[in-house]
Parts: sequence; C-alpha cells; structure tokens
Amino acid sequence: MTDARPLLRVVRGHPDDAELAALTAVVAAAAASSAAAPPAPARRTSWWGDRAAQLRAPLHPGQGAWRASALPQ
Repeated sequence: MTDARPLLRVVRGHPDDAELAALTAVVAAAAASSAAAPPAPARRTSWWGDRAAQLRAPLHPGQGAWRASALPQ
C-alpha cells in the first residue's frame, strides 16, 4: 500500500528542478546515514569515575558530618 502524501512539500518560494533534486538528495542521504548507524551501546562507568560526584552539596560541620561526607547522595 503506497502513501498518497508527498515526501517533501514546498511551503514557500518556487524552487526549480535542480533545487528540488538537491534537497531530495540531502534528505535521502541523511535518512540513510541515520538508519545505517547502529545505536551506540550504553557505556557504564564506575561510581569512582562519575564526574557528577564532584558536584555534590557543600559539607557542613556538625555531629555526624564526617560520616555523611562519605555517603553518596
């Protein structure tokens, strides 16, 4: 079953055949490159390498503060 809608639609202006051909080639190349590239595998990092740990809240002195300083947020 074919779709009756056009692939591209010109909204503004009057492109000639060469401009439409160039646009079609760019869109087709972009679609082919995104479909051909496999998704990148999820990269797992260790807790030690996580840079978000460097962005923790400041430590406040008080009872038990030394113990809380080593706990992950």
